[in-house]
Amino acid sequence: MAETHPNSDVVTQITTVKLPPGKQDEVLALMTERAQFMAKQPGFVSICLYRSTDGSHVVNHVQWTDADKLMAAHHSPEFRKEWSHFGDLAKEIEPCLYEAVHIETASMKKAS
Repeated sequence: MAETHPNSDVVTQITTVKLPPGKQDEVLALMTERAQFMAKQPGFVSICLYRSTDGSHVVNHVQWTDADKLMAAHHSPEFRKEWSHFGDLAKEIEPCLYEAVHIETASMKKAS
């Protein structure tokens, strides 16, 4: 996965998907297949899919070099061909663009 930095030119979209019971595996399979398509599109940087431990949500964290290339990939006919089925599986789909404003990480100490 690409590194995230505050004030970066990388465009980050995070999509939260609320699911009915028992649909998480099917949604993740479809999203994984679509992620493999997206990875081949111009401007793609990275994608990470997360599953909630209770089975109720999936989160998609995707990064692109710019918003226009992200939109072009999302609106391509190849991407859309299976996406109507995705809407049938999910209760709510909330995509939003984000900017990183602060990142804190643990420092790694070398063993002596």
